[in-house]
Amino acid sequence: MHETIETKPLHRRSRAFAIRQSEWTRVGVVVCATFAVSACRLGGLALPGGDTSRAHTLVTSIRAEPRSFNRYIARDLSTEVVALLTHASLVRVDRVTQQLEPRLAERWELLSDRATYKVHLRQGLRFSDGQPFSSADVVFSFRAIYDPRVGSLLAETLKVHGKPLLVTAVDADTLLIRFPTPFGPGLRMLDGVPIFPRHLLESELDAGTFAKAWGVAADPSRLAGLGPFKLRRYQPGERLAFERNPYYWERDGAQQLPALERLVLEIVPDQGAESLQLEAGLIDATQSEVRPADVRAFKQAAGEGRLAFHDLGVGPDGDWLWFNLAPSAKADRRRYWLQNTEFRRAVSQAVDRDAFVDSVYAGAAVPAHGVVSPGNSEWYVPALAPGFNVVAAQRRLASLGLVDRDRDGVREDAEGQPVRFTLVTESGNTSLERGAAALKDALGAIGVKVDVVTLEANAVIDRIMRGDYDAAYFRILTTDSDPALNLDFWSSGGSAHVWYPEQPAPSTVWEAEIDRLMEQVSTVTDQSRRRTLFGEVQRVFAREVPALCFAFPRVAFAMSTRVGHAQPAVSRPPLLWNPAIIRLRQQSN
Repeated sequence: MHETIETKPLHRRSRAFAIRQSEWTRVGVVVCATFAVSACRLGGLALPGGDTSRAHTLVTSIRAEPRSFNRYIARDLSTEVVALLTHASLVRVDRVTQQLEPRLAERWELLSDRATYKVHLRQGLRFSDGQPFSSADVVFSFRAIYDPRVGSLLAETLKVHGKPLLVTAVDADTLLIRFPTPFGPGLRMLDGVPIFPRHLLESELDAGTFAKAWGVAADPSRLAGLGPFKLRRYQPGERLAFERNPYYWERDGAQQLPALERLVLEIVPDQGAESLQLEAGLIDATQSEVRPADVRAFKQAAGEGRLAFHDLGVGPDGDWLWFNLAPSAKADRRRYWLQNTEFRRAVSQAVDRDAFVDSVYAGAAVPAHGVVSPGNSEWYVPALAPGFNVVAAQRRLASLGLVDRDRDGVREDAEGQPVRFTLVTESGNTSLERGAAALKDALGAIGVKVDVVTLEANAVIDRIMRGDYDAAYFRILTTDSDPALNLDFWSSGGSAHVWYPEQPAPSTVWEAEIDRLMEQVSTVTDQSRRRTLFGEVQRVFAREVPALCFAFPRVAFAMSTRVGHAQPAVSRPPLLWNPAIIRLRQQSN
């Protein structure tokens, strides 16, 4: 999974559809300022070849700086987008059809042991620096991922029963990939695992410096990949500029891909500014869905032919609330209630999910009672967390000894300390900001004081990774609809097991139960049995509520009418998951 945290990472939503006239006056100032700044920035962009026009350049936005150019050690959405542009994997899950399709691997077969795949690579491929690709690069990439000195975030997701895959070369164009046991999703596990160049990085791996290689300060000329683009320039705080990889292997009929000559990622931290730039035509697309606040304007723009608007249905991901359950936090005297299951159940019962959908998403969402979206129809079961019941929530708090002793509206514990905690969330993300405000109000109504702290996305991630927080309200992105491919979240030892990551052993009985069930979900090959087992996982999760989701947004996507041959998907990034096929209509004959 991805930060934004990559559990495949943040959908941005909310605000009401209508804005009062007085608010438009304030927005107008922002509009003018945003347009002026953006025009200057785009107008001054030195594109490859000296061409500053946008005629052959797709301009999209990202909300935050990439944390690294090395996807093996970073899982944020911006790093993921850079990897999708510049690298390729053996296989890929089509984000629209959810079907597995060949990429660097041309074909494969499952051998008689039901655990080993013979993989045949495409021949004659070259990295973006012109060096040839072979099976040695694949073997090297898996060696790097599994090397403990690297600390790759991909390593745990590429294990079965805690054991790595065995990847060996038969010859330059053929591999054997052996799973420790038969594995339900099969090669689907390899979706999103970029293959890196051995000739550039093997010395770094041997020296133990691979984890520091390809940081954001790296010289773009020292980067190479098998993706459709290569990074030309990175201007921190402003943009990343890419140009076509002249050695890219994919074709669309007679046309060599990618169809685009250039692509620019403008760094636009504020979601409101991002939406204004899209409507004004200063950018062609974003990496997230349309906020409900923008639906009316974007539909009007679509009716006028300025934007293309796509309603993609209920999304796979929502904004989640969770508390820090790590033992390092137990020194805090509040932890006896802050880490208590009854407290989390009380929080669940304090929130009216229907009202939450209306106030946070302007009705453009469905109420959530678990963390698996009904949009993931193959795996979703209606396993319900405790529903809205203020009286029951108050009783749960009282059972913990949390009572409003001085009648000031805030409960106190047995020592007279207020029942109060800090909630960190992302600034500039309207669904998160509005959701956090709604949670503050709902919990305040039952005597729990919430202090909301908004931070830039990477700062939130840093706080979470350090365990320096009471509670977080953030978006976890699933990397695949198949739960066996999100074990970094479900497993107690996973790095995306956000409430207490990387446990040396399950810290609770229920987490041990989920570990046992998810092991079977991963290794059983009968699909019906796998769904039954994951239904049990969802029921345990709903009972213990280590994380809460209150709504799943409906996903709409808007992009410039300049953009053609795109395949918008319900998951992030909705457009750039398949960048090679995108065309600009000025290029059409």
